[in-house]
Order: sequence, then C-alpha cells, then structure tokens
Amino acid sequence: MFDLRPVVYVSGLLVAALGAAMLVPLAVDFYYGDDHWPVFLESAILTMAVGGLAALASANAVRSKLSLQQTFLLTTGVWLLLPVFGAIPFLLGEPNARIVDAFFEAMSGLTTTGSTVFIGLEKLPRSVLVWRSMLQWFGGVGIIVVAMVFLPELRVGGMQIFRSESFDTDGKVLPRAAQIASRISVAYFLLTAACCVAYFAVGMPAFHAFNHALTTVATGGFSTYDASFGVFRGPAEYVAAVFMALASLPFVRYVQMMAGSTAPMLRDPQVRGFAAISVVLFAAIAAYQVQGGVDWPVAIRTTVFNVTSIFTGTGYASTDYQLWGPFAVVLFFFIGLIGGCAGSTSCSIKVFRYQLLIASIRAQISKIHAPHGVFTPRYDGRPVSDDVLSSVMVFFVAFIVSLGVLSVLLGATGLDLTTSVSGAAAALANIGPGLGEIIGPAGYYGTLSDTAKWILSAGMLIGRLELMAVFVILGGTFWRA
Repeated sequence: MFDLRPVVYVSGLLVAALGAAMLVPLAVDFYYGDDHWPVFLESAILTMAVGGLAALASANAVRSKLSLQQTFLLTTGVWLLLPVFGAIPFLLGEPNARIVDAFFEAMSGLTTTGSTVFIGLEKLPRSVLVWRSMLQWFGGVGIIVVAMVFLPELRVGGMQIFRSESFDTDGKVLPRAAQIASRISVAYFLLTAACCVAYFAVGMPAFHAFNHALTTVATGGFSTYDASFGVFRGPAEYVAAVFMALASLPFVRYVQMMAGSTAPMLRDPQVRGFAAISVVLFAAIAAYQVQGGVDWPVAIRTTVFNVTSIFTGTGYASTDYQLWGPFAVVLFFFIGLIGGCAGSTSCSIKVFRYQLLIASIRAQISKIHAPHGVFTPRYDGRPVSDDVLSSVMVFFVAFIVSLGVLSVLLGATGLDLTTSVSGAAAALANIGPGLGEIIGPAGYYGTLSDTAKWILSAGMLIGRLELMAVFVILGGTFWRA
C-alpha cells in the first residue's frame, strides 16, 4: 500500500517553515510603521498550524529513504502546496487579490517565473513587496536542491548525468537533501548579500536593493516597480547582469570553490557553453542596435542587461525590447528557451541538454559517413550512456508537445497567436514576460482571463519541475505500482 505519511511529514515541515518566514515581512511592517502587519500575523499562524499539525500527525512514519513513488510525489506536491499557503497574505490583505490572482502570483514567485498579475506595485505595503521577493528567493534555493538531489535520482530529463556531482550519502534521499541544502544555502546567501551590497553601492535605495538582490540571485524577476528595472537604468543594470549570470552557474561549483577548488568551475562544459553563447548574443544584438542608430554605450548596456535577463529566465526588463525590431524579438523568444546551467536557479531547457543533443547529432552524422565505425557521444570527456541520451530526447519532445498544448489551450481562451505562444513559452520555461502588447515587457498578466491564468500556473509548475516529474504522477500506473 502506498504510504503518504513520509510525504505529508516533509511537506508539513516545509509549509510550517514558510509560515515562520512570514514573520519577516511582519517585522518589516513594524520597522516602517505600517499597519499591514496583522495580515502576516494571521497568515503565519494559520500556515504554521496547518503545516505543524500535518508533520506531527505523520512523524511516526519518517524513513531515512523515500521510495521512488514518494520522491516523485514529494517533488511535485511541495511545489503545489507552498504556492497555496504563500498566496494567503495576498488574499487577506492588500492587494486583496482574488484566489486565482493570489495563487498565480505565488506560483510565479516560487517557480521564479516572474510573471505578475499585480499592478501599482509602488503603492503596495512594503511587507507585500518583501514577501513577493522572498517567495522567489525560497524558490531559487529550493529548485537547486531539487535539481541536485531529486531529479538525478528520478532520472528526469538527463539529470542522472549529474548524480556523481552530488554528495554521497549511500542513496538516502532525505539526509542528502539536508546536507546539500546546508552547503548550498551558504553559497546562495553569500551571493545574495554580495548582490545587495553591489546594488546599494551603485545608488539603489536600501529597501529596493534588498528586494532586487533576492529576486536577482533567484533569477526570478519580481521588481518593486511596475516599470521593472526601467527605474534603475545605468550601473545597476550591469550589477544585475553580473549576478543574474553568476546565479545561472552550477551552485555545486560554488561549494567546491568555497572548499578551495576553482578548477571544476573553469572546466565545466556548461559554464563554458553558457559564457560562449552569452558573448555571441551580446555581440549580435548590440551590433544590430547600433546598425539601427543606437549609440554604442546605450546599445551595450541595454543589450547586456536584457539579453542576460531573458537568457537566464530572470525576466527583468529595463526597456521594451520589442521596439528594437523583428530580429531582436525573434532572437529573444528563442534565447529564453535555452536557459542557464543545471544545478542553478536558472530555468528553461538548460545548456547541458543542448550540448548533449549536439553531441548526439555529431555522433549520428559520423555513423552515416562511416557506417562501420563506433561513435559514442561524449560529455565533459566522458561517454554518455543511451539511458541519458534517451532521457534528454524525451525531455525535448515533451517540452515541444507541452508548448504546443499550452499554446492551443491559451488560444482557446481568446488570446491571439503571439500572446498564446509566447505566454506558453514564458510559463513553461519560467521566463516571465512574453511578447505582444498584453504580456510583453511593457505589459502584465492581470488582464488575462481566469482560465488563462490557471493554465499558465499549471505551465509554470510543469516547467519548473522539468516536465516529467509532474507527468509521471498523472498516470494511473504510478498509483497502482
């Protein structure tokens, strides 16, 4: 019989922890003298009570190792439960959101997508702005742990190739998660603190520096202004670009660097691939802007910031890049489908999958030229197993099919082609802004129908958990096993 208690226990602890975190925005209200704090007090009590009671009721079933079914269910269940409770402050107080809007915002936050249905951010209580930023920050560190512990164990999307990168604890998932989370959290916190200091050093007010540091390192993209980063044009854009890029590198490499080993970061094929693609994109779009009459300094600054933002899936915008011309618009759509490195806060398909795809194509071409030869795809100097290649190919197919299905469903709600396709891509790849007048960098998602918002919320969840981790539990075989 399928035992849900270990899943409920861990989920309950995480929900209770989320409730305890609500005391931070409560303290912010006290500090600034706002009267919005009762909302977070009520939300914290409710969330901690539900999570704590669930954990206590299931504590007698705790095991050192989760079964495959339990691991799949925990991975998806947590990312579904936390947005439910994370949405409570949006319901009880300002902006007095409806259920669909509150859930959409919380899901967008915890999946680090960055799409928003709220407008008039400047007028919201500071505690609400801090909570939105915190949701993204929690989602960022959470997805790193999922990518390093659970997805390799579940053999999702080729992630099993990184099993050797994890810390060995004899296959016990829960102890390994705790161990990795503690080490990753230190690197994550230090990178966030450095980002906050850098923002403040270039003139960003302390409150906004804090919020943007949380959402930059999480590659989330929530801002404290409706105009996003358009309020902070100048040196802050370069600071943001640097830390968005740093947050898109494998965090296991930062742990190794803290232990005194920098070579793995420099040798990592993902890191080198990410850097090479970034340079090519910068040069192409900056040159395109200059050719269109934009001054070099402005072209370089806006290109570096906005390309990095979309490439890493952060979703900030300092200008409406749809006005740059069709070449830039098309390129922006596709670079959002690349993403950063596995084991980072970045999202989308990830660089390593494209590298494995190219290696597989090269091997196949070689076999066509020399049918009797033996050609094995290699990654980082090591041969890649058929199991990994098959998993990667399945991921690509699942991503394309999911993109098509989401686009059709959004089109059925009455949205135009550009909004439907770009919205589906923005949700599935957790990018944030789409294209077009409605959800482009100058728009927001609040005007969409409730049905479209639920569809996009589902897309964010599926995309953040690498598709197959969600699809597996939807089948009857999973529950009968």
